[in-house]
Amino acid sequence: MYRTVEDRIRKALRHHIHERYKTDVPIVTERPPKLSMGEVASPVCFELAKRLKKPPRALAQEIANSLHPIPGVARVEVAGGGYLNVFLDRSAFFRSTCEEASKKAAAPANESESGAKVVVEHTSINPNKAAHIGHLRNAVLGDAFVRLLRYSGRRVEVQNYIDNTGVQVADVVLGFLRLEPKSLAEVAALAGKPKFDYLCWDLYARVTQWLAEDKSRLELRSQTLKEIEEGHGAAAQMAAIVSDAIVQCHLRTLDRLEIDYDLLSRESEILHLKFWDAAFAMLKERGAIQLATSGKNAGCWVMQLSSDARPPEDAQATEETGAEEPQELAEAKIIVRSNGTVTYVGKDIAYHLWKYGLLGRDFFYRPIHTHPDGHEAWTTASEPAPAGGQAAPKFGHAHEVYNVIDSRQAYPQQVVAAGLRALGYSEQADRLKHFSYNVVALTPRCAVELGYEIPAEDAKKTYIEVSGRKGQGVKADDLIDQLEARAREEVEARHPELAGTAEGRQMTDAISKGALRYFLLRFTRSTAIAFDFKDALSFEGETGPYAQYAVVRVNGILRKGAESHPEFERVDAANLQRIDSGEIDAAKFLAAPEGDDLWDLVLLAGSLDARVDVAVAAQEPAFLARYSFELAQAFNIFYHKHHILSEEDAEKRAFLLRLTSLVREQLVAALALLGIIAPEKM
Repeated sequence: MYRTVEDRIRKALRHHIHERYKTDVPIVTERPPKLSMGEVASPVCFELAKRLKKPPRALAQEIANSLHPIPGVARVEVAGGGYLNVFLDRSAFFRSTCEEASKKAAAPANESESGAKVVVEHTSINPNKAAHIGHLRNAVLGDAFVRLLRYSGRRVEVQNYIDNTGVQVADVVLGFLRLEPKSLAEVAALAGKPKFDYLCWDLYARVTQWLAEDKSRLELRSQTLKEIEEGHGAAAQMAAIVSDAIVQCHLRTLDRLEIDYDLLSRESEILHLKFWDAAFAMLKERGAIQLATSGKNAGCWVMQLSSDARPPEDAQATEETGAEEPQELAEAKIIVRSNGTVTYVGKDIAYHLWKYGLLGRDFFYRPIHTHPDGHEAWTTASEPAPAGGQAAPKFGHAHEVYNVIDSRQAYPQQVVAAGLRALGYSEQADRLKHFSYNVVALTPRCAVELGYEIPAEDAKKTYIEVSGRKGQGVKADDLIDQLEARAREEVEARHPELAGTAEGRQMTDAISKGALRYFLLRFTRSTAIAFDFKDALSFEGETGPYAQYAVVRVNGILRKGAESHPEFERVDAANLQRIDSGEIDAAKFLAAPEGDDLWDLVLLAGSLDARVDVAVAAQEPAFLARYSFELAQAFNIFYHKHHILSEEDAEKRAFLLRLTSLVREQLVAALALLGIIAPEKM
């Protein structure tokens, strides 16, 4: 509601200034630091004064005196050297916020089915081993941002890129062929068993060590990678078995956190359907890449990059995106290696041409997975689906693209954008956004609790770094299992009667998922975070369970009210209707200064949409996580100060109950945008 009123104020000021002064200036509004200064302020008169050569305070006074009434605004005052301070009609704001929140709670808005499409690519785990905690941060961030975009009315398509022909899959295949060794049939049998992703986790670490022991073995990796890319031989068949099985493992893991996808785009189809060939021809035709004839890159196709796209001096390759070759500190980026294999970045350029509908080609599609909520995920295919099958949605053709990728991959993302620009697609390159985030580590305490041996010198560190290549890390399923076990202990300690019941399991599931999601979202994306069980599961402080408990407290108030004061039920119901209709004027409870604390809570509850706008504009789900905590904290202060159920004034009691209900609706909505559900009780 705050966003609506703020927009209304800006529109009124813009129109008034244009009509009165025959000029247009940017209308900026902000939230004053104190309630005594109003709820909305604008410094517009300072800019207007420059144009009209008049004192800003005199202009502000003219505007305040002549501005037509604005719905929802009580008055406009002049402050300081020329600020316009706007005071809202508190009662009208309260009623409108209640009405808007109730409508959304009864019928949540669906995402737009028209308009420009936004593609958000997230998760994108290499299908060579189990998912780990770093992947969870990627997936939870991406999922929350998708929810925010959809709440804002955007049409969003969620893609998950599957690098099933990359060097990480090649390493696992090499392990099965050389270190085990195993036949195709034996690997297929293993792939059908539980924990296959765990088995590959250990094998991948062994292969990494094996390759490091003898650099000549890297040629075996190159040969294996080439066979996989070309799609023939035992290596390619084994890669398909391994990657397909592990993708299913990943989907099951992410289903535990209720993270859905629309399309899983497989890298193999980019090669087999000649997407790369088409992109390669475009790049050569437009002179975007050149064949190096001398130096260390001889025989490679490289892209010349501007100085601002060079990698930093400490740039490192990372396993998570397949940027396997060391990143040269040079102006050229290898797109095709001298042996003819395509680098990750080269295939990514082709993929983004398809995302924007610029390649003139399309995938075939088939359903791959039904999420627990019934949402169907599709995957790309090399051949048409059998006749009579389910028709696939229309994928791709994005207007804007967000790639949720580790911040260490800023350089490859710059190269992809540079490739688009070199092909003449500067607008699309500008609309390609790297939604970056920093690493996730563990506190030493958490690492010990998960069974890792921590050297004495590391035990004093603030966090313990993890490495998938070395086999050191926290598997996502292990982490979720541990959180569920801790949450179950907490639930059964508080509610022993729920042990082993369906209600107890639902409560445990909600608390553990809420704790993990909130912990991964509460920090801004650029912050490196160290996960800790105790911190995440705490019912106090800025945590998911704290925010969930505020909702549970509201549920308890409403439930206890009906049980303890049945004589009030009819009276309160009638008065609640009178408040919503405006028959009881909430102004008498919200009037300054006595009602300022209540007005503060109303204003915060009514600011959900404005906070969502800020979170989307800044691409920071952490801002909404913070809002959820602030609203829960404000409600808890309100709860301790105002004795809602024992309030003797029936009209005020109804007002307090309506305010309590409003906070619940807004807090439930905010948490849902973070992917968090509050249980009925905790």
